[in-house]
Amino acid sequence: MEEITYPRWVKVLYQEHLFLAGQGVYPAVLCTALCLGLFAARAYMTHTWTFYFLLWNLFLAWVPYLGSLWAMRLHKKHPKWWWALLIPGMLCIAFFPNAPYIITDFLHLAHRPPIPLWYDIGLITSFAWTGIVLAIYALRIMQEIVKNLTNPVISWAFALMIVALSGLGIYLGRFLRWNSWDLVVQPKAVLYDIAIRLRHPLGNLQTVGVTLLFSTLLFTCYLALTAGPFTKQS
Repeated sequence: MEEITYPRWVKVLYQEHLFLAGQGVYPAVLCTALCLGLFAARAYMTHTWTFYFLLWNLFLAWVPYLGSLWAMRLHKKHPKWWWALLIPGMLCIAFFPNAPYIITDFLHLAHRPPIPLWYDIGLITSFAWTGIVLAIYALRIMQEIVKNLTNPVISWAFALMIVALSGLGIYLGRFLRWNSWDLVVQPKAVLYDIAIRLRHPLGNLQTVGVTLLFSTLLFTCYLALTAGPFTKQS
């Protein structure tokens, strides 16, 4: 039987498909499309932009995921060039808390007629779920890169560190209103707020509680959605 020869562009397109599928791009896009569809339907029915901040938060949630995709693409092309991963890696880590942060947007939930409450519950849930998905995919990709460059033990230590920092980042964002870019714009002020709370943890129980709660929640989701025979790291 004669072997079929495909054009080069078909092979390139297929390889690109395998890369995107392996990094979870298609489910992430599907979740995002659901969010945008629900938001657009609400805006159409009410002629208002209520919950417009969810769009911005969703955009910020995509930043660490895109950073991880950038890092993985560089890693696959140059497996030994760890220094090439510094910029996309730092981008991913700095913006990582923005992905699970959307969970806290349930604070804005209230009955706003004529839209029924159940619709807004579904709307915020879709955004929160998408944020969790983007966070898990980004962390999975970065952990895989770290494992390839070092070993599994260090990769898990890296994952735990990112999860812990994410819990702290959620606290800084929700209660102190710091943004990821403030690490560059106002680094001293951000580090001061962190240091004073780490120095007196018993006097800042809210900081400890929020950090532990959301770190544990994210890590549990990470283990649940990346472990077992139903997932395969690429």
